[in-house]
Amino acid sequence: MSIKAAFLGLGVMGYPMAGHLANAGIAVTVWNRTSGKAEQWAAQYPGSAGTSIAGTVSGADFVFTCVGADPDLKEIFTGPEGIIENASPGAVLVDHTTASAGIAEHLAELAGENRLGFVDAPVSGGQQGAEKGQLTIMCGGDDQAFAKAKPLMEHYSKALNLMGPVGSGQKTKMVNQIAIAGLVQGLSEALHFAQQAELDVQKVVDVISKGAAQSWQMENRSATMIEGKFDHGFAVDWMRKDLAICLEEARKNGSKIPVAALVDQFYGDVQDMGGRRWDTSSLIQRLKGKR
Repeated sequence: MSIKAAFLGLGVMGYPMAGHLANAGIAVTVWNRTSGKAEQWAAQYPGSAGTSIAGTVSGADFVFTCVGADPDLKEIFTGPEGIIENASPGAVLVDHTTASAGIAEHLAELAGENRLGFVDAPVSGGQQGAEKGQLTIMCGGDDQAFAKAKPLMEHYSKALNLMGPVGSGQKTKMVNQIAIAGLVQGLSEALHFAQQAELDVQKVVDVISKGAAQSWQMENRSATMIEGKFDHGFAVDWMRKDLAICLEEARKNGSKIPVAALVDQFYGDVQDMGGRRWDTSSLIQRLKGKR
């Protein structure tokens, strides 16, 4: 008997992730707030488009979600037409949204009351990683739910780990975003300095990328940062959403993340420059003062 999966949320990440599941022979039904997106997906992949949340998740062995933020999760998970009330007992719910640890814990509690498994599983790797099936997935949940969902998530991941109980995946993603914020700002300042010093910036990158300054951001974003191209998918608006979650969690656990807090303000400046949909490497434009 074939595995049945529901996938809710067909943004730049969810669309290809659901596609990888369908291409692997899993019977996938998708749902999106904009029904046209679900119909477009069903025309491209061997799956079907659901017309309601309740109808989409009913009978599914696994329910995957990848939406915007905490309020979106509350909307699709709770209520008489939501996932919790309509998922089949024994189903495993896997949430790929980058959200707060608190919402993950709340949804896991509701899921448990309805005999459902729950894994919080935020991802890293961006649109390119989703399309290539090369995401890094950090998970929180119990061993049993994770073990059931792992073979399906492997269809679109290159690294997949259970980090601890529910909420641990979201907290690990926060660590990831804190690290990225500092790296992108440092790279922005370095490239800007090289330009102001009238160096051959690409030649500089070619040299320092072979030493201690090397990073994924340098390897994958320095060339487009130099060219002033910021269309790589993960928008400044979303980064600010993620950093707000990080800052709130830091207040709760007493950690000090001053650089992340400062970079969050810098991204606010980028938004004011009109760069809400630019990707996160656009921090360099703030230093140049260019719109």
